[in-house]
This record gives sequence, structure tokens and C-alpha cells, in this order.
Amino acid sequence: MRLTNLRVFHGPTTDHDENTHSSQTVTVSLGEILPLLADAVQSDRTWLHDFDDDDVTISADLHEVLLAYRFYCRPGA
Repeated sequence: MRLTNLRVFHGPTTDHDENTHSSQTVTVSLGEILPLLADAVQSDRTWLHDFDDDDVTISADLHEVLLAYRFYCRPGA
């Protein structure tokens, strides 16, 4: 009988995988994570709530745009 070697697949590897264990932060572009987050929100994934209290650092100009967007999205605005 021939033995088959099985390997555990841990997902795709990226440049920052080596640093993930030593650092608690990873810098990624918004374009990389936005489609994933949008899909998770639309699919109502429960794991999103695990991160409700996590801080996210964004640029000042994105923050201004989001504040303006929130103001204009108010009901009756």
C-alpha cells in the first residue's frame, strides 16, 4: 500500500504573513479589504461583531469624506 503525505492548507500566503506573529498590526490598502468587508456585512457574518470595539486608523481626508457622507445620508437631509 502506498503512503500518501497530506498537508494542511492554511490559506493564501502574503508578504506580511511572516510579520503577523511578531506584530499586532498589518497595513493593507482599503481596496484590498473593502470588498471582503462589504460582502461580510451584506451576508451578515457574525464574526464581524468580534471586532466591534477594535480601532481602525484611516487617513484624515477619508475621515472628512465619511463625516460628510454620514451628514448627507441622514433621514430628511
